[in-house]
Amino acid sequence: MLDITLPDGSVRQYPGPVTVSEVAASIGSGLAKAALAGRVNGQVVDTSHLIEGNSELSILTSKDPEGLEVIRHSSAHLMAYAVKSLFPEAQVTIGPVIENGFYYDFSYSRPFTPEDLVSIEKKMTELAAKDEPVLRRVLPRDEAVNFFKNLGEHYKAEIIQSIPAGEDVSLYSEGAFTDLCRGPHVPSTGKLKFFKLMKVAGAYWRGDHRNEMLQRIYGTAWESKDALQAYLTMLEESEKRDHRRLGRELDLFHIDEHAPGLVFWHPHGWTIWQGVEQYMRQVYQDNGYLEVKGPQVIDKTLWEKTGHWDKYRDNMFTTESEKRDYALKPMNCPGHILIFKQGIKSYRDLPLRYGEFGQCHRNEPSGGLHGIMRVRGFTQDDGHIFCTEDQILQECTNFTSLLQKVYKDFGFDHIIYKVATRPEQRIGSDEIWDKAEAALIHSLEVSGCQYEVSPGDGAFYGPKIEYTLKDAIGRQWQCGTIQVDFSMPERLGAEYVALDSSRQRPVMLHRAIVGSLERFIGILIEQHAGALPTWLAPVQVAILTITESQSEYAQDVAKMLKNQGFRVLLDVNNEKITYKIRTHSMQKLPFLLVIGDSEKAAGSVAVRARGNVDLGVMSTAEFIQKLQSEIDHKT
Repeated sequence: MLDITLPDGSVRQYPGPVTVSEVAASIGSGLAKAALAGRVNGQVVDTSHLIEGNSELSILTSKDPEGLEVIRHSSAHLMAYAVKSLFPEAQVTIGPVIENGFYYDFSYSRPFTPEDLVSIEKKMTELAAKDEPVLRRVLPRDEAVNFFKNLGEHYKAEIIQSIPAGEDVSLYSEGAFTDLCRGPHVPSTGKLKFFKLMKVAGAYWRGDHRNEMLQRIYGTAWESKDALQAYLTMLEESEKRDHRRLGRELDLFHIDEHAPGLVFWHPHGWTIWQGVEQYMRQVYQDNGYLEVKGPQVIDKTLWEKTGHWDKYRDNMFTTESEKRDYALKPMNCPGHILIFKQGIKSYRDLPLRYGEFGQCHRNEPSGGLHGIMRVRGFTQDDGHIFCTEDQILQECTNFTSLLQKVYKDFGFDHIIYKVATRPEQRIGSDEIWDKAEAALIHSLEVSGCQYEVSPGDGAFYGPKIEYTLKDAIGRQWQCGTIQVDFSMPERLGAEYVALDSSRQRPVMLHRAIVGSLERFIGILIEQHAGALPTWLAPVQVAILTITESQSEYAQDVAKMLKNQGFRVLLDVNNEKITYKIRTHSMQKLPFLLVIGDSEKAAGSVAVRARGNVDLGVMSTAEFIQKLQSEIDHKT
């Protein structure tokens, strides 16, 4: 008898080898119909996979993340099938799963058009409706090479030829189409119902610019019609919120060809920057951080000592002076250790918290640059805490609580917590790693946070917590982190005098809350769709006159507001009030104050809030109180 253990712990017995689909059918017809694949002893396999020994089995459906991945993988093959049906001369290359979808690269004599995508998607629907079985077979490598050469699929043949001689390869066939693939795949094309082709882009064969430029068709696939529609709606909303478009429309910043990957901040954008920086500076001051500032250019030998030169050399900007090699700093950590080393430090000085708005440079590839989200020059709200091993827990607990407050003030309520634990290649004793990992986990538990564990994803010098924001339309942004480092203080000779007068190494906690200010401001712009909360808005109030006769009174109101520290725009231009309201509303300002003769006579203002909300007439003092309350409470 053969024992199959199911996820609920129950065991089913079978007289001999059994396929995943046969197990599903024995459990129930509903599960048999929904089954897309199986997980046998941790490995995802086709439903046709034959289980020959006692095993643990999970039946995967579209409700499982692995099941959704199988749908997307199979949808890539279905797309290739459709392309070959419509354009027989096209050659297929590779088609992997990516986040939220898939793509496939093709070699074809002319560019695919938007109309072609419509035709390909329609053909995919027709092929899926045939519900053709997806069948797997295995061939020796050389036989598989000849098979694809005979089909005229030279790219596939080249891929297989790179596989060591003597190995077998797996092929999947559906109808008239056969593809090279490790699988697994859905049992039949009828399981693929909810997909959409998105766009065409260029991609070099095997990522090498010396090779042919191929055409990459992107698509998305989901488990249900509602899930597909929700994703398409999110993409539409994401387009509306694109920080690059809003940056132009709201006159916040621009990227210039004369400085690729670097940001030119305009007055309104720099006001937002200063709002974020000054807020974070107050966070430093309120939580025991000492603000420091390190140099931009540091001798190459320091980066060699820390290990950054070997790991990041290709992403560092370098220069030379008087026969010495230097690098623009890609990070602030070594500089903070050099500051720590100045003078003798005692255990009484710990924990010692340094904070810096440190400007860093990294030579990112041009293809990876993205507005102000991914740049070559950026500023971090960087901090490093030097402490003893016994202080790790408290410092991590304090940091998580602080980070939660900061994110809430910026409008983020949903945080995902992930603990990355020790990798195989690491330094330090297991005892130290046990203490560090336990401190990170306990700090989250004390803060009431649910968390995931990512085994083996820690840095070689210590574990870390990653804090990921979930924005208003469900996208995730990893911003904050706290990392436990036993390595760098040792490499650079940092030490303190312990209670027994011995010299000890401090533990170094690397921490950031917003991370790159440039990226975080881009996230803020998209989170709020450009309508930043009043406390951050570059212009908080616009004062609009109906006629020229109210100009003097409007100037008095503007002066009063400015004296209170509010950011005010005064519009006394000779334009119709409807035009003024429309113009300034498009700038997403929190408040518009409309002043006519009646407001002038009464010493009042007519208040309109963002979103064309009429708040009525109130005294200037009442409005100031309301405005100050919104700023104070960061609403």
